[in-house]
Amino acid sequence: MTTTSHMIPYFLGLKGPTGFSSRSTAEETSAGVDLTGRVAIVTGASSGLGIETARVLALRGAEVVIGVRRVNAGEETKEVILKSIPNAKIHVLELDLGSLASVREFVKNFKELKLPLNILINNAGVMACPFGRTKDGHELQFGTNHLAHFLLTELLLPLIKQTAKDTGIQGRIVILASSGHDLTYPGGIRFDKLDSEEGYDPYRAYGQSKLANLLHAKELARRLKEENANVIVNALHPGVIQTGLARHMPKIAVFFIKTFGGLALKSIPQGAATSLFLATNPKVTVSGEYWADSNIAARSDLARDDGLAKRLYEVSLDMTKP
Repeated sequence: MTTTSHMIPYFLGLKGPTGFSSRSTAEETSAGVDLTGRVAIVTGASSGLGIETARVLALRGAEVVIGVRRVNAGEETKEVILKSIPNAKIHVLELDLGSLASVREFVKNFKELKLPLNILINNAGVMACPFGRTKDGHELQFGTNHLAHFLLTELLLPLIKQTAKDTGIQGRIVILASSGHDLTYPGGIRFDKLDSEEGYDPYRAYGQSKLANLLHAKELARRLKEENANVIVNALHPGVIQTGLARHMPKIAVFFIKTFGGLALKSIPQGAATSLFLATNPKVTVSGEYWADSNIAARSDLARDDGLAKRLYEVSLDMTKP
């Protein structure tokens, strides 16, 4: 299996073909972009990367809708953004990615705002947690990281395409994946055991969910191109950032990351850079790619498998039926 090589040569801040590197920030990768009149949705915008992503989108003039599990935390995010950007337009809507019913309710509530939709950033996720299930009975990491965002994207896709058609402005869908997509189960996706506790490994389950994110972007890009839709979709690895995602990691691993990870760890503004680049920058013209440090990155052989991507898409459609 080919492993990702996104850390080379951008690991130490050397700039890639786009002019950006691992040390670029979200403000830098979106500099000069005017998002006035555009609407963006960001999931998981009550902490870490989500807050910075929402803030910089608002800074560039976008009207931002943040989907959060705890509305009070989302309101706190809104207040933080408004303190630095008083004229920001921020909406807070409840979104529990552990419940497909909540995803449907979020979309219903969003549509009641009667807004167009230009940008969707599937940012939220969980990492390496003990075996658990979503409210729909799906394995927690696959259900949260992939299925919920898959359904959210499917439900919002008609609006994104229509907005792009009406305005002539390209729609953008951004899916946060991970270099951890390399570490997955044999064959990539355990289609016969997607919701099973048998053989569950928290890190391989995380890798499976992140591989699913890449495959989702790949197949959706193919379908959008086939429709000649003015919408592109890309996946990304944000980098190694000390956020709440690490709470399920062994304490010794967290210690070593904090102590010796100075060169590899990114700040939150740096971690949000690739999301903002893919969501806003006119340099992005391709679809279905995998990015890191705001440059196209290598992905595993499984993540390049067209057949696997198509199969996962069809299975995901079936698993998210009402």
